[in-house]
Amino acid sequence: MAFGLSPAPHPDTPGCRSAGQPITIALAKGALLADAILCLQQVGIDFSRFLDPGNRLLRIESPTQLNGQRYEALLVRNHDVPVYVEYGQAQLGIVGYDVLRERYAGSEVRVAHLLDLKFGHCRMSVALRQESPYTSAAQLPPHARVASKFVGCAREYFDRLDLPVEIISLYGSVELAPITGMADAIVDLVATGRTLRENGLVERDCLFESTARLIAHPTSYRVNQQPIGELVNQIRERWLGSLVASGPL
Repeated sequence: MAFGLSPAPHPDTPGCRSAGQPITIALAKGALLADAILCLQQVGIDFSRFLDPGNRLLRIESPTQLNGQRYEALLVRNHDVPVYVEYGQAQLGIVGYDVLRERYAGSEVRVAHLLDLKFGHCRMSVALRQESPYTSAAQLPPHARVASKFVGCAREYFDRLDLPVEIISLYGSVELAPITGMADAIVDLVATGRTLRENGLVERDCLFESTARLIAHPTSYRVNQQPIGELVNQIRERWLGSLVASGPL
């Protein structure tokens, strides 16, 4: 995901902050949270309070600083991370690549992509029933029905195949759609594939691999280049460096 840096901004531009204010990082609730917090702890930023079962706060400041720079975090829903960054309420965010692909499917990317953090590994895939006569998405007949929580990603993929399909938007367990006969296929995230197998489905095509990414508000990245650059360098050295040292990524 490429981005361009804008000209010097007005102080009231979204994403700017006053001197002495903390840099805000949007963190996603759910599967990525523990590793995101561990990653930041490696560089001296502590948001572990979010992992306390008794915590009800959605905005906290790290009790520690990185080279004198204060940091705070917002705890938001996964798909809201790029929204908070895009609108400048958070200068940085940690979010899955799948969320970025869905957010900006068919449109201009409005956040800066800084780092692949190498955790939260999964893939966006097409799955079919085990007894399906088709062995790939390209074999589906025109106007087949495809269920997904990632409508934008699904639409982009089938458009590239030049295959007209009906995309059914679901918010829950998409595996039920082919089981009940509502859909011929699904597009969903796959980690181990166990849920698919247990529900009589088989993974056929991979759209893309997904991992957690560090993103930034482009203007804020320009204005805060020194502290954000230092954070990025520290993550490269301490977090990504430790992953390389521990074995293949």
